[in-house]
Amino acid sequence: MTEQPALIDLNALAEEHAAKAAASPHGRSAHLLLHDGVLRQTVIALRAGAALDEHNAPVAASLQVLRGRVALTVAGRRQEVGPGELHAIPQERHGLLAHTDAVVLLTAVTA
Repeated sequence: MTEQPALIDLNALAEEHAAKAAASPHGRSAHLLLHDGVLRQTVIALRAGAALDEHNAPVAASLQVLRGRVALTVAGRRQEVGPGELHAIPQERHGLLAHTDAVVLLTAVTA
């Protein structure tokens, strides 16, 4: 029999990391909540104005905004993403900017 994964309360994690981001001098906090083989899911909290500089994309990824508003920049194009919205991340260099205090769920598949 396969053991079922633990239930994760995303709202509680979002609250916790939003508070940590607010207290951080860098304005961000992250927590890897799922690491299963090549699959990784990370909660990332950003204070308004905080950013993740442009970086390389994993094999496959998506970004779901749990709260707040962010801008995902890919190849110079900016896509606004709001609460409850899910955006695929293309395999191109990209960055993230928080317009408001925000918490996102990054799902990535690595090589």
